[in-house]
Amino acid sequence: MLYIGIDLGTSAVKLLLMDEKGNVKKIVNKEYPLYFPNPGWSEQNPKDWWEQSIEGLKDLTADCDKSQIAGIGFGGQMHGLVILDSEDEVIRPAILWNDGRTVDEVAYLNNEIGMKKLSEYTGNIAFAGFTAPKILWVEKNEPENFARICKIMLPKDYLAYRLSGVHCTDYSDASGMLLLDVKNKCWSEEMLDICHVKKEQMPQLFESYEVVGKLKEDVAQMLGFSPECVVVAGAGDNAAAAVGTGTVGTGSCNISLGTSGTVFITNDAFGVDDNNALHSFVHADGKYHLMGCMLCAASCNKWWMEDILKTRNFADEQKDINKLGENHVYFLPYLMGERSPHNDPLAKGSFVGMTLDTTREEMTQAVFEGVAFALRDSLEVAKQLGIQLSETNICGGGAKSDLWKQIMANVLGIKINTVEVEEGPAYGGAILAAVGNGEYASVVDAASQIVKRKDSVEPDADLTALYEKRYQSFVKMYPALKDVMQEL
Repeated sequence: MLYIGIDLGTSAVKLLLMDEKGNVKKIVNKEYPLYFPNPGWSEQNPKDWWEQSIEGLKDLTADCDKSQIAGIGFGGQMHGLVILDSEDEVIRPAILWNDGRTVDEVAYLNNEIGMKKLSEYTGNIAFAGFTAPKILWVEKNEPENFARICKIMLPKDYLAYRLSGVHCTDYSDASGMLLLDVKNKCWSEEMLDICHVKKEQMPQLFESYEVVGKLKEDVAQMLGFSPECVVVAGAGDNAAAAVGTGTVGTGSCNISLGTSGTVFITNDAFGVDDNNALHSFVHADGKYHLMGCMLCAASCNKWWMEDILKTRNFADEQKDINKLGENHVYFLPYLMGERSPHNDPLAKGSFVGMTLDTTREEMTQAVFEGVAFALRDSLEVAKQLGIQLSETNICGGGAKSDLWKQIMANVLGIKINTVEVEEGPAYGGAILAAVGNGEYASVVDAASQIVKRKDSVEPDADLTALYEKRYQSFVKMYPALKDVMQEL
């Protein structure tokens, strides 16, 4: 049988076709526009997602036996607000995960409702990217649109709805809305009341590997698929990527170096840190995970290379970087504010420590190191909870750089593993579809049989010591610059 994983990303949708053994048959990418109508805002049109996903599905399956396509699963950008009216029409462009317009709403939730109550209701506090503050923003600034809301959903769930006709979401993605009681896996009545949302406006909840329905008859006919093809709920992008790297079960870690960056740590039990610096979410395997998220990771390097250095030859810019641990330049990677652990949408990116002899290579190296240091910030919070890691998986575009993986291994002081199939959420979505269709007994069982390790990068004791000193300098910089960033 064949299974499809759909990764609804921020810049493109990636579609992956695999067989029941996890062998990848074909991958297709389809891009769509991203809109910035005001500084700090970030939006997309859900209809663009649908149109490009359908074109992608047609291209993906053009040369295969379509009768063998047994299931479709998802990974997708989290937190985005998609709202439909009573006619199933999109009311306004989706407000995305990296949108920073909700400063006032986040302050209201954290300060007036109170972080303690939010954590009690949901296991998390308010961040600018989360969905609940976006709902409050629409209510305040677009009351006519708010009054029309019939269905609220997340980005990937819009695709699932159009494919299956079922208004659904999964627990991992719903965990990032600030509307889910994560510990008890149900909608928080208190948070729905705070956001003036009715329960019937919210999607039905599923485990990531559960079947939500089958393809609608007209969709199956349009694509040439069997109407028996199942649609599973799928997962938020980071949970799906974790499945794709085999980061399931207890005590494993995955680092994603994508547009955003994450430290993802699995756990059997629900738990939160004292300051809610890390997100506490449901995992796609049915258990839980802690996650630290930085808003700009590989996108920092893309910005530096393409917008500042005016080059797309990323490899050439890295080839002369050979003095790891000795750089005197630091980079604070807060180009779109920051989430974990600072929760500061007004944080700004900064280079610190430049002198007249600073080179292009040192500044490029500083970008790589700054992202690694910022990811370590989240790992330090996990250590305070008693979590000790000796290794981690890694995925995302940044993981294709051997230099960056070497820096990561020594900044974090742990082994960095890559897997044979580095397709992240799309691969995880396809694996979830296979589990939903009964190919495997569980997500853990599927990952153990499908995911294979490719190589590892070990930390070097001397380099780790050098980076330890540099990290201790890095952690002083955001607090020192915070007031200036606020004024800017």
